[in-house]
Amino acid sequence: MTMRIAFVGLGQMGVPMVQRLLQAGLTVQGVDLNPKAHAAFEGQANYQAHTHVADAVAQADGVILMLPDSRVVDAVLWSGPSPLSPHLRAGQWLIDMGSSLPQASQSNAHRLQALGVEFLDAPVSGGVKRAVNGSLSIMVGGSASGFERVQGVLAHLGTTLTHVGEVGSGHAAKALNNYVSAAGLLAVCEALNAAQRFGMDPKVLNQVFNVSTGKNNTTEVKVEAFMLSGRFDSGFAMALMEKDLRTALGFMQDVGQPTPQASHCLATWQAALAKLPPGADHTALFRYLSPQPE
Repeated sequence: MTMRIAFVGLGQMGVPMVQRLLQAGLTVQGVDLNPKAHAAFEGQANYQAHTHVADAVAQADGVILMLPDSRVVDAVLWSGPSPLSPHLRAGQWLIDMGSSLPQASQSNAHRLQALGVEFLDAPVSGGVKRAVNGSLSIMVGGSASGFERVQGVLAHLGTTLTHVGEVGSGHAAKALNNYVSAAGLLAVCEALNAAQRFGMDPKVLNQVFNVSTGKNNTTEVKVEAFMLSGRFDSGFAMALMEKDLRTALGFMQDVGQPTPQASHCLATWQAALAKLPPGADHTALFRYLSPQPE
């Protein structure tokens, strides 16, 4: 019998992820408040559209949430006008694949365990492009048996599945990864702009980085395509990066880790977010730090 997945949240990432599940032969009960979100799946026999969770969850073996943050996840699960939790049944599993707070994931796991539902947190890295081709990096928090149970489903979405620890560890790993990514991007922006002020060609300097120890994801993927080109359209919003930085900083502070660089990094991203136009891409940090005309 075909596995049936209730997938809640058909945004930029959710749509290509559902397409991957459908291509793998799974049946998907898609849930989104916006009816237009289902248009991408029109005519696909193993897709059923829902605007409310009750019917979708009742027919599912497991549930995937692809939602913006813990506030939305908690509303969908417990406190919204039509919460999902009363429709869950013992034996189901539920995976939060968005960018939630590690502590909130631990709380949700505890509450769902009382209903007989296994919770895992499995956020992703790689963006829309890698969601489309199924090559996401997925970091999973939860029991070893739970990871084994959902590994086959997640394998349709990503090529790198890492069980990083108990519940909450996945969301902690995602936040820490995005902090390291944001700090690297900030360093690259400062360095390239300093080079321009000195009269160097930043493209040439970036080529130096990419054959030297300064190489990172920003120098390899973002500098020429999205920053020096002036496009600033990588598909990941500055507001989302700022949110992930706040999550990472809060997590590090909660466990007692000193955060001199993380605090500075977040302050810079927040200043840029306040100055740049609404909806700015995270690569626009380069523009924010660029030399301004006299």
